[in-house]
Amino acid sequence: MSLKGLFITGSSTDVGKTHTGVVLAKSLTSKGIKVIPRKPVESGCSPENDQLIPADATALKRAAAYDGLLSDVCPYRFREAISPRTAAYLSHQVLTTKQLTDVCQFGAEEGFLLVEGAGGFYSPLSEDGLNADLAQSLGLPVLLVAEDTLGAINQVLLTAEAIKSRGLELRAVILNQAKDYASPEGLNNLEELHPMLDCPIYTQPYQEVTGDCDMPDDLIALLTR
Repeated sequence: MSLKGLFITGSSTDVGKTHTGVVLAKSLTSKGIKVIPRKPVESGCSPENDQLIPADATALKRAAAYDGLLSDVCPYRFREAISPRTAAYLSHQVLTTKQLTDVCQFGAEEGFLLVEGAGGFYSPLSEDGLNADLAQSLGLPVLLVAEDTLGAINQVLLTAEAIKSRGLELRAVILNQAKDYASPEGLNNLEELHPMLDCPIYTQPYQEVTGDCDMPDDLIALLTR
């Protein structure tokens, strides 16, 4: 199945994938583009009324003004804040890459499929695969998010190489600027990465995932082409 969309991955965990996805979903929706958000599996969910609530998936659903069910966005939820594969094992469940692929593809032909992985590109995701395997199964171009801190260059280059080794297109890199990070004098990851990558690189101010922020029109055009 050939789909129009994007797979959002990170150079590590907690680098701003959901924030980026929320900003993109809001920006696309405001332009009249129907977004189909998917975070097929999420760990670290909070219990509420005998249910586990996936915070990231909920934020994506709201940002996209998605009228489907939250269970369509994120059917697999776990309480433990660890890799989904391990969390599923502890819950006596088996997750496969095919299951997660099917979740992402369901109804996706109706709009722009926006898939957020869990953790970094090589983080364990299912019993038989990594985030990389889900991205490869979907065949979507990839948006890589990294925290704009010391060490980002190494993380971005390693992840970019991994993405390309899977035969996937790295559409762009976003350096997420954390609000509480005191950047060392002279640090400029954006400038240093430019000659090392053959895709556009952007910086993005950090905000809470529910914060209002627009993506530049040129970046939106690039990500949706």
